[in-house]
Amino acid sequence: MNLKPLLVLAAFALSWPASAQDEPQDTIISVDVQVVNVLATVRDKDGVLVSNLTQGDFELYEDGVLQDIQYFTRQADLPLTIGLLVDTSVSQQNLIYEERTAGYRFFDKVLRIERDLAFLMSFDIDVELLQDLTAAKPLLQDGLERLEVQGSSGGVVTPGTVPQNGKPVGTAMFDGIYLAATEMLKGQAGRKALVLVTDGYDYGSKVDIEEAIEASQRSDVIVFSVRYYDTRFYQGAAVIGGGRSDLRRLSRSTGGDTYEVKRRQTLDQIFDDINNVVRNQYSIGYSPKRDLSETGFRKLELKLKNKRLEAQTREGYYPSEL
Repeated sequence: MNLKPLLVLAAFALSWPASAQDEPQDTIISVDVQVVNVLATVRDKDGVLVSNLTQGDFELYEDGVLQDIQYFTRQADLPLTIGLLVDTSVSQQNLIYEERTAGYRFFDKVLRIERDLAFLMSFDIDVELLQDLTAAKPLLQDGLERLEVQGSSGGVVTPGTVPQNGKPVGTAMFDGIYLAATEMLKGQAGRKALVLVTDGYDYGSKVDIEEAIEASQRSDVIVFSVRYYDTRFYQGAAVIGGGRSDLRRLSRSTGGDTYEVKRRQTLDQIFDDINNVVRNQYSIGYSPKRDLSETGFRKLELKLKNKRLEAQTREGYYPSEL
């Protein structure tokens, strides 16, 4: 959510004694109106995106209290800042080639010249920034070429280090999300999204899933989780924790979608759907009935009057971050 002071301009024609030199004067009164913006995606029961709704189709609640929607539009043209965060731990060694090729096609489709920015990060035992924020597709392609499995050595945490406190590290997924949200996306304007490609298992991050979610919510970031699971690598292994459930939590909490690469749903197709989602969202603005000076997490619930449709948006926001 972004808090935007709105200038309300009121022009009053003032009556003055008539003379050849006197002209009507305009007085400008500035009023600060506190507005919370919510991005939402709507799908029907078959999962098809719905992009023709109006303001009257929505009801928005903050901490259970119905809010008055004051601003409503379908957002397709707002600048987009998007990051691709790729798992390069040993469990992904057989999948890296496809991740490179699909990643480049994704950047090629999603980035609009002179409007959008993207970056590329990888995570394994470390978190590494392979390409900083840029609109240059060749630079992003070069970054994708540097995607490689680190396994047990190498990697530089950029732009900042996440100390590991001596814990064993193999797949620092939560650290990667935390760094992407706080260091790369927090100060960006417009829509912000993070696409996470991983099998969903975290081993050894300093931060936990709750901290990764909070960082994403504070930075107004939508997380799209793509589960890419190599059955050959895990064959015969007893894998505990993480996986689908963590990815669902990450995406649900931030208003994103969760996907899984399968024979009938390729990585390319998933990236196409994510591109369609970020181009077909609704922007809903309201002035909270509760004073924003009160701290603490505010829970949001967006309902549709048509029960055959489902809205996706973040679970809430922190007033202190607006």
